[in-house]
Amino acid sequence: MARGFTTKGVEAIKPDPGRRIELPDPALSGLYIVVQPGGAKSWALRYRFAGKPAKLTLGRWPVMGVGDARAAATDALQAVEHGHNPAIAKKAAKADMREAQLTERDKVKTLVEQFDKRHLSKLRSGAGVRRALDQSIVAKWGDRDIHEITKRDVIDLLDGIADSGRVTTANRVRAYASKFFNWCVERDILAINPAASVKPVAKEVARDRVLTDDEIRWFWQACEKAGYPWGPFGKLSLLTGQRRQEVAAMPYAEIEGDLWSLPADRVKNGRAHDVPLSTAALEVLASVPRVGGSGLVFTTTGKTPVSGFAKGLASLKDKMTEGAAMDRKGSVEIPHWTFHDLRRTAATGMARLAIPVRVTEACLNHVSGTAAGIVSVYQRHDYAPEKRQAMEAWGRFVMELVEGKPDNVVRLAEAG
Repeated sequence: MARGFTTKGVEAIKPDPGRRIELPDPALSGLYIVVQPGGAKSWALRYRFAGKPAKLTLGRWPVMGVGDARAAATDALQAVEHGHNPAIAKKAAKADMREAQLTERDKVKTLVEQFDKRHLSKLRSGAGVRRALDQSIVAKWGDRDIHEITKRDVIDLLDGIADSGRVTTANRVRAYASKFFNWCVERDILAINPAASVKPVAKEVARDRVLTDDEIRWFWQACEKAGYPWGPFGKLSLLTGQRRQEVAAMPYAEIEGDLWSLPADRVKNGRAHDVPLSTAALEVLASVPRVGGSGLVFTTTGKTPVSGFAKGLASLKDKMTEGAAMDRKGSVEIPHWTFHDLRRTAATGMARLAIPVRVTEACLNHVSGTAAGIVSVYQRHDYAPEKRQAMEAWGRFVMELVEGKPDNVVRLAEAG
């Protein structure tokens, strides 16, 4: 048997600057080492299929060594013997791979990920927009080719959200989706934005929902029944008046003693904020179990902040309605409310306690007309003592309502 190629032998083959050469392997008929004028080497198999000559490129040297080349050539020749053309099979496999890559490349979930990386991640509000996109269009269309999404699809998605009672959310999703599709148009992924001519689901009406005293009591009882995480989350949202996501993503590292310090990058308006924790708030925190090693106060995975707000809210509402029915000894219809209404309830409650508006706004880290102009530029007093008094007063007020004491109006002067 003729002695075949060896590694040293292949390495020693010199290219011919003027032409491409093919050298047959004496040990296996049909196997060739192909040497390009520039010195690149690769393996090829020449064979006959259906009476016609055919060629199959096996791989590049030295990635494919001598032994691997002979094994690949042997497998291909066996396929020929069984009536299969390995060159056609390889071409089809490459086409399938290209199609799979193109399909993945144009999937909605892939493009939302790129939109986040290249655009949203640079915006202060980017994380919130990404969550909204994940919960809406990725959840609905994630595995679909973006070129298949039509105006009808967008309308159906928004109608579904609105029909569930979340009209404002539907309008927000419309705006975020339109921005995403516009980004795709700018990058020549789409020719047109399928959400461009879709109108808002409905005109938004400014909300003024505030929980009544009875509703605060029923809400607190519902939180007691719900347990962790939504029970303590609801209580702390009411007692602190902070935004939903700020409470949900609270880490223990932000809490020192009776002060919760929110960094600028965790706050909607980008203003670092200190929240004095009332006695009632500290008692709620003390009851929270530690889950996992993430250091998060509210987490069910031990790794990420609590999510699924719609389900958590629905659970609290159900328990709240049950408690109200037992309290009134009959069915009670509680008007629609959201977690954000707890923030408004806290602000209204502080007003009832004769707490100055500016102090209330400082407690909630809210910027409005009272903090505009000269005041916002030159007034650097952070109202720390006043905030602490106000938070303690509000916490006592809530607990008086919960405990059903006859005189539940706690005056600010008493909080000190």
